[in-house]
Amino acid sequence: MVQVASKTGYNFDKSQHAVYSLQYHLVVCTKYRRKIFCDSIIIDFLKQKLHYLSERQDIRILEIGVAQDHFHMVFRADPATNLADYVRIIKGSTSKSIRNRFPEVKQKLWKNAFWSKSYCLITTGEVTLDKLIEYVESQGQEDDSF
Repeated sequence: MVQVASKTGYNFDKSQHAVYSLQYHLVVCTKYRRKIFCDSIIIDFLKQKLHYLSERQDIRILEIGVAQDHFHMVFRADPATNLADYVRIIKGSTSKSIRNRFPEVKQKLWKNAFWSKSYCLITTGEVTLDKLIEYVESQGQEDDSF
C-alpha cells in the first residue's frame, strides 16, 4: 500500500490499478464474554500478535483497544483483502498463542474455547454519509474534482 493525499485532504491508498480508502472497525469478544484481558502483559501480547499478523497480511492497524472480554481494532486494508480469512487467521493464531504463553488463561475458558464464533466488522469512512451524498449529488457541477 502506498498512501497518497487528494486535493480534498483525505488520505488514500494506491495500488497498481486502484486508489482507495478502506477502513474497518473490528470487534471480537471472548467466548461467553470471559474476562481474559485483566493483565497488561496479556493485553500487550495480544496487541503485538495482532500487529505481527496484520503486517503479514499487508494490513495497517490504526488503533487497538482492549477491554477485559473483547477488543476493538481499527485498520486499513486493500480491496483484494479477504476479510473473513483475515479475521479467521487472527482469531485462531491469537487464541493458540495466548493459551500457550499464558496457561493460567485456560482456567477462565469453557472447554478450551477462546473467542466467540461471531465478530463485528464495520466499514468506516473519512467522511460522513451526508457529506458523501452531497459530493455525489454535486457531480457535473463546476468543481467536482476528487
